[in-house]
Amino acid sequence: MRAFTTTDPRRPTERPRGAGGGPRGRRILLVVAVITAGSLVAVLALGAGWVYSRLDANITTFDAKGIDRRRPAQTFAGQNILVIGSDSRSGKNSRYGGGKGDIGRSDTAFLLHVYADRKHAIAVSIPRDTLVNVPRCRLPEGTWSRPQHSVMFNSAFTVGLTAAGNPACTQNTVEKLSGLRVDHTVVVDFQGFAAMTKAVGGVPVCLPKDVYEGDLNPNLGARGKLLFTKGRQVVSGQRALDYVRVRHGIGDGSDIGRIRRQQAFMSSLLKKVRAQGLNPTTLLPLVEAAARSMTFDPGLGSADKLLSFGLSLRDVDLRNTRFVTLPWRYQGARVAIVQDEADALWAALKADRTIDGVDAGGRARRSGPPSPRPAATVSGEGISVSVYNGTTVSGLAARAADRLKAAGFTVTRVATADSQTRTTTLIRYGPGTAIQARTVGRVFRGARFQRSPELGITVILGTEYANAPDPSASVPAPLPTSVATARSAADDICSDLSYG
Repeated sequence: MRAFTTTDPRRPTERPRGAGGGPRGRRILLVVAVITAGSLVAVLALGAGWVYSRLDANITTFDAKGIDRRRPAQTFAGQNILVIGSDSRSGKNSRYGGGKGDIGRSDTAFLLHVYADRKHAIAVSIPRDTLVNVPRCRLPEGTWSRPQHSVMFNSAFTVGLTAAGNPACTQNTVEKLSGLRVDHTVVVDFQGFAAMTKAVGGVPVCLPKDVYEGDLNPNLGARGKLLFTKGRQVVSGQRALDYVRVRHGIGDGSDIGRIRRQQAFMSSLLKKVRAQGLNPTTLLPLVEAAARSMTFDPGLGSADKLLSFGLSLRDVDLRNTRFVTLPWRYQGARVAIVQDEADALWAALKADRTIDGVDAGGRARRSGPPSPRPAATVSGEGISVSVYNGTTVSGLAARAADRLKAAGFTVTRVATADSQTRTTTLIRYGPGTAIQARTVGRVFRGARFQRSPELGITVILGTEYANAPDPSASVPAPLPTSVATARSAADDICSDLSYG
């Protein structure tokens, strides 16, 4: 069987019947399992200092200096954890991934949103070839790169061309893409996946057909030997790697379809972890395997921080843990975002609303900024307003403009402000428009007012408005079917075997 080779971040997404493809999913599931298992270990080992010492000795952190200061504001809602899978071939990783190379690459990333009620969670996979804008990123020598436009998402991790990759750059890109603040970032490599699946005694999977070597490596030129038989079975180590890597022998052969299959694998791993019970004998090896193979942001860079974080998530239920893919469409050989559907998904997460329409804000919502008054109680007839986005939150000005229009205002301009670091929304008003400006202020509760020699009324939005719950969210717009029908971690492993 041909050794798996490093995926070039410039290589296009391959449609059904294409060739090649990099492994995905095997690193994602490590964090999901650790989040669940780590909380249980914390409960059982709080008094065991040796546990913390062993974990601390194996935890690696990345330099947070590369995280851009111009980022979405901290919210009082749930937490967002970015998981990046590293395809590094250095050290022990070469025995699993195959191939060689000194540049850290990534084909896998998802944003895990844990809702404020700590009972719901959702993982949003971002396809590797999604065309995005990569903001400026810190280079190894301390300088910053220039922003890149309409490039493949996985190229952000290679900025700087180092073996460790650039997790901060990927974090900056995700924050720019989603308008959500990433609270923690974790990077996972090959060997951790193998160790994790062995630590739990294997992961149950289900295949719709027999799979052969030629399905794993279409360049083999022959069918090859049988790798997996049809039906239910348990895989671990290298076999688990082969399972999450194979694409051509299952479903439509696309990389997008493979994401769905690997989401099913993550669900199965979570169920296996939960089923093993609450004892340190089974859970400690799992957490240790993860600690040895992960790189954390400084906010999770110790056993105490990691286990405390896991403890806060102990009540997240399998049925309320969902897996979705960022709404997408093919654009030639690449993947483009279906923007209106993606905006609806990000808005739901920002409002701590589940894809089923449940308000999962919990008590944390009460300590947040005050909600704006409903625009429906305001009449903007005869009032013209220009709207500017003074934040890094994508699409914020357009959403505010829609709200103004719904209340009868005339929106004359929608644009990005010269500065995108504003916290409090500013309403500038010219001569003779003070009363009208106060009416505009009823839509933007907490805004600051400023007289201006220029005619008209201008609203420059701040992060306080971006983070305030939108009153219109009480009757949420339906999410796209591709999102609303997401897989649950409680689903049967043999359900939906087409995988695209």
